[in-house]
Amino acid sequence: MKDLKDRTRDFALRIIKLYVPLPKTTEAQVIGKQIIRSGTSVGAHYREGTRARSTAEFVSKLGGGQQELEETCYWFELLREAQIIDASKLSNLEKEADELGKIFTTCIKNAKAKKS
Repeated sequence: MKDLKDRTRDFALRIIKLYVPLPKTTEAQVIGKQIIRSGTSVGAHYREGTRARSTAEFVSKLGGGQQELEETCYWFELLREAQIIDASKLSNLEKEADELGKIFTTCIKNAKAKKS
């Protein structure tokens, strides 16, 4: 199984590769830049969490990562529903975002349970 550090980095790289071929229209570029910001920050939040000095800090950092994943999914929806990009090109990224969100949720629950 792939390490979460590698998996979140790979997710960020896939987001970057999604952005590059987007149309140069204003709406595609604005949404694309939002996806770049939110999608690439997931791994940064995870890495910050691994260096946390407390359970509360760990939970906070991973919670931030969850928020960024949710935002990224929102931008995916807009790209798809505005027909800026074909849905088939987003399905694997959407699935990975969902899986990462579930993993982050599990990590947070486990950290909170350990603290109790």
